[in-house]
Amino acid sequence: MRNYIISTVLLCAASAGLVACQPADTGKSSTSAAPTAAGSTASKKDDKPDTEKKAVPDFVGMGLQSAQDKAQAAGFYSLTSHDALGRARMQILDRDWKVCSQNVKAGTAAATSTELDFGAVKLAESCPTQDQAAPSAAGGKMPDFKGKSVKAAREALDSSTSISVNDVSGASRMVLLESNWQVCSQEPAAGTKVNGQPVTLNAVKFGESCP
Repeated sequence: MRNYIISTVLLCAASAGLVACQPADTGKSSTSAAPTAAGSTASKKDDKPDTEKKAVPDFVGMGLQSAQDKAQAAGFYSLTSHDALGRARMQILDRDWKVCSQNVKAGTAAATSTELDFGAVKLAESCPTQDQAAPSAAGGKMPDFKGKSVKAAREALDSSTSISVNDVSGASRMVLLESNWQVCSQEPAAGTKVNGQPVTLNAVKFGESCP
């Protein structure tokens, strides 16, 4: 037996330059299969933009949440909304808002990738005859902020602008939630060239009369 083992060892050593001796079979594979290209692409989605067209439903008069659900059921997933009263309020709890307008007319055949924008007001509010446009300083002129929310006025100006807000109701209140306050007067006046000067906004809460 000993001679047989020695002969085997010598045979392996002699053939080392040609064929390596194989280890005993342990029942386990010494290599793992490499993933195939087919397996890595089987679930890959088409990167082409969605060009399918569908009729846009009528959302006006619906609750904002219901309108969004209906839009998604129809295949439209790019959705946004804005304050139709121009107060720059965010629609945080959609069930508290209703749709007054939509940017794509009902019945229009539109690509399902089209963004649908809903103009909305709170449930207890009346829809305006048309969306109130947010003020803009485009053209380098000071916008007319009268009747607009303090928040909308702030968003219309460069973020570096120094802005002072005063409660002119006589109650000397702090202006905290700016979307709830309307501008009564301003300095500089509307139409003044914007050149980085400080801005003063005199305001009262919506529902109150300006002095």
